[in-house]
Amino acid sequence: MLFLLLFPASEAPVVIPKIVEPADSSVERWYTAEQVIQGRELFAQHCAGCHGNNAAATPDWRKTDASGNYPPPPLNGSAHAWHHPLSVLRETIRRGGVPLGGVMPGFADKLSAQQIDAVIAWFQSLWPDELYQAWYRMEKESQ
Repeated sequence: MLFLLLFPASEAPVVIPKIVEPADSSVERWYTAEQVIQGRELFAQHCAGCHGNNAAATPDWRKTDASGNYPPPPLNGSAHAWHHPLSVLRETIRRGGVPLGGVMPGFADKLSAQQIDAVIAWFQSLWPDELYQAWYRMEKESQ
């Protein structure tokens, strides 16, 4: 049943829900405004069904379900996505969460590398400057 919700059989036009717009940032970021715009649309199409329209996921994302799996975490800066370098974020979207013990499907057959970067750009654009700066320092140290 979940499969049908995530992958509907019809080719009906996708309605992009109103999604929180990123705050103006005084911090220079790795992505462009165009990537954020594209990422917003891609997130709505491919990610919001599990991670929520505003990348906020569900309130009890830290509690396992009946199968012992954790629900999708928030990507808006309120969970642990900012602990991961860009390479891990990219790989998790591309290959899915199964190799890491999760249940998220991979999107390599649905999203190009550029589209994956756009999705990451959108949800990172929701992160407060201080959080983004902490992530960026870790990102530079991991290279």
